[in-house]
Amino acid sequence: MAVAFFYFYAELNDFLPRHQKQVRISHCFEERASIKDMIEALGVPHPEVDCIEVNGEYVNFSYIVQDGDTINVYPISARNIAKPSIFILPKPLSVIRFVLDIHLGKLATSLRLLGFDTLYRNDYEDEELANISYSQTRILLTRDRGLLMRSLVTYGYYVRNTNPQQQILEVLRRFDLFELVSPFQRCLRCNGLLEPVDKQAVIEQVPETVRSQIDEFNRCEECGQIYWKGSHYERLQQFIDGVIDSRRVE
Repeated sequence: MAVAFFYFYAELNDFLPRHQKQVRISHCFEERASIKDMIEALGVPHPEVDCIEVNGEYVNFSYIVQDGDTINVYPISARNIAKPSIFILPKPLSVIRFVLDIHLGKLATSLRLLGFDTLYRNDYEDEELANISYSQTRILLTRDRGLLMRSLVTYGYYVRNTNPQQQILEVLRRFDLFELVSPFQRCLRCNGLLEPVDKQAVIEQVPETVRSQIDEFNRCEECGQIYWKGSHYERLQQFIDGVIDSRRVE
C-alpha cells in the first residue's frame, strides 16, 4: 500500500480532527487519485486551498499523488510562508457577490445592510446553491463543508464563527471588503436596490406617526419595501460604525 505525507497550514487545520491538527498526516492509499481528491478525503474543502507543495515543487489540483510524496497544503493566509509558482485559488473577483446557505440568514442581512449583493433563501437546496455560485460567479458562504466540496464551487468559504456579529467581521476580513462598504443601498428583505421615492407616492403605505415626522423615503426596486430613517436607523448605524471601527483596532 502506498503512503503520502500531508501537512496542513494555518486555518486549514479547522477541518481536521484533533489528532491530525498541526502534525504530519500519513495517508495510505491503493488507487490512483488526484491531490484534490485526497485533500478533500482528509476533510479540507478545495476552495479553502491557495497552493500545494509536493516534494518542494508547487502543483495544481490535477497532480496524481505518488507513493512517498511529502505534501504541504496552504491557505491564502499563509502566503507569507509559501512562495508558490502555481496558485490554486482563482483570481479575486472584480465584482463581489455572495450566495449564502440556510445557516447564515443573519449574516445575509448584515451583508445586505453593508451594501453587498447577497442572495439568500431558507429553502435553497445544496445543488441549487452550487449552481448559483457557479453560474452567477458568486462567492458561496456556508457552514456545510460538504457543500463547499461540490465540484461546481470555485469561489467559496467556510464561515468559522457561529456568532452573527463575528461572522460579518470574519467575512469582511477574509475578502478585504472594508473599503467596499456602502450601507443602506439594498433591501434587507430581498436584496433589491433601493431608490429614493417621493413622499406623496408612499404616504398611504407608512404609519400615520411616520407621515408627520419623516420626509425622505426609499423603496426597493424589486419588492416595493419602503425604508425611512426611524428609530431603527440609529441602531443600524451603530452596528455599521462598530463594523468600521473594528478594522481600525485590528
